[in-house]
Amino acid sequence: METLSFEFPAGQPPKGRALVGCVGSGDLEVMLVPGEAGKLSISVVTSVNGAASRWQNLFERMFDGQTPPAMSIDIHDFGATPGVVRLRMEQGFEEIGHD
Repeated sequence: METLSFEFPAGQPPKGRALVGCVGSGDLEVMLVPGEAGKLSISVVTSVNGAASRWQNLFERMFDGQTPPAMSIDIHDFGATPGVVRLRMEQGFEEIGHD
């Protein structure tokens, strides 16, 4: 197991919070909660050692050209592929009302 941390510039915090997926069912879990204005903090607990650059690239592609809301995001990946990660994060953003 490896724990990774990432930070990105962000806008204002959202009003809502979300939990998508469920590690207990063998799926990726993403928890999004309002954070400090101007900062998006992401913590990833992954079973895939040495995957920091994969995560960094995924987040950079997701946030390229847009300002995400200020949040604290916790991810438990359960070995999920980048496509599943992106899907779950987009579901979380939708739940909190951010497009």
